[in-house]
Amino acid sequence: MAKLKTTFFCQNCGTQYAKWQGQCNACKEWNTIAEEIIQKEEKTNWKPTTSETKRVSKPLKIKEIDSTQEVRMDTTDGELNRVLGGGIVPGSLTLLGGEPGIGKSTLLLQISLKLPYKTLYVSGEESQKQIKMRAERINPNSDNCYILTETKTQNIFRHILEIEPDIVIIDSIQTLHTDYIESTAGSISQIRETTAELIKFAKETNVPVILIGHITKDGTIAGPKILEHMVDTVLQFEGDRNHVYRILRSLKNRFGSTAELGIYEMQGSGLREVSNPSEILISHREEELSGTAIASTLEGMRPLMIEIQSLVSTAVYGTPQRSTTGYNAKRLNMILAVLEKRAGFRLGTKDVFLNVTGGISVDDPAIDLAVVAAILSSNEDIAVGKDVCFAGEVGLSGEIRPVNRVEQRIQEAEKLGFSTIFVSKYNKISAKFPGIKVILVSKIEEVVEQLFG
Repeated sequence: MAKLKTTFFCQNCGTQYAKWQGQCNACKEWNTIAEEIIQKEEKTNWKPTTSETKRVSKPLKIKEIDSTQEVRMDTTDGELNRVLGGGIVPGSLTLLGGEPGIGKSTLLLQISLKLPYKTLYVSGEESQKQIKMRAERINPNSDNCYILTETKTQNIFRHILEIEPDIVIIDSIQTLHTDYIESTAGSISQIRETTAELIKFAKETNVPVILIGHITKDGTIAGPKILEHMVDTVLQFEGDRNHVYRILRSLKNRFGSTAELGIYEMQGSGLREVSNPSEILISHREEELSGTAIASTLEGMRPLMIEIQSLVSTAVYGTPQRSTTGYNAKRLNMILAVLEKRAGFRLGTKDVFLNVTGGISVDDPAIDLAVVAAILSSNEDIAVGKDVCFAGEVGLSGEIRPVNRVEQRIQEAEKLGFSTIFVSKYNKISAKFPGIKVILVSKIEEVVEQLFG
């Protein structure tokens, strides 16, 4: 019997130590270092029953490498395709993280039931009967989806050799364990080793693997940070469990942009793709109310119309409050200072509350002008028209700065029935928009005069 080798790992960041100590030198957290057994067997092959002939790769000149575009696998889900950059790349490893109960398992089960490819859905958290109950709500008639409840990677690979699936889905990576590591499932060394085995399998067989990952109370994916470095794509599933809308973002993507956004609506039969996000981000109200303004923003290549709500009231407790939801609080303070210094509005003694509706966070500077309009509308108690929208960045001298892809923003506003849009005078607009009036402004004073003059 070989002597067991042990070492110490930080359970927060994954840093390895030769002996125990109270504080991790890397992440500065206390009491997170724990002892783990790391005795490995010599053979670490993902094929447990066959002997593999090892291929030795040789160096090639960059012009000799085959540059044929890899054909992506269509997921039949337009929102997921957009976030991934056009579909699943064969041989890739994708990690999906999110809060408990947000809908990670529902999303991947729904996709696996609709895929035209042979899919193996491996669950370490639910039994086959429990998964069948959820599957009957989503899509009961699927001939391509195989369900396996297993947590040992050697057994999973044995079933993969028998079934030969086109896509493998693991729910979740924190439940897997391998015989080559003696520590418990979910520990730093187990997550690292099982992920390494899945990466080797995906790269050698060209079969894509999708992993579900748990997150910590801080919102980061549980396990060592190296987990996110090892995989090709990291997706984040966000939203409030009290609301029906979910947002899918890409935090890392080796095969596409990380600026794209997918929006879903949670229903009894699964997740519905929201093809027109503006329908959920703009309130449908009959009467015009002060303190609201519509901004034209972009998420990746996708134009969105979002509603900015503001409430300005006299400060009762002496020190004025500045509260934001979905918008940068420091940027709000900057805009309030510009309004006071450049436009002459006395907001230093007022409470200002700002909210981006729909539960999304926006960091596009093009919504500054809509924030200004919403604040001034609430301060003056004069409503901004429902068919008016804004796209412009506000500078420190009170000037309205140009924003990128302004024609795409105007086109989206025109398509949704807006009659007027305020943009910077310094934007170069070559196209004609007969269905919408484009008002060019260069200073905040001009916006105030046009809206409330």
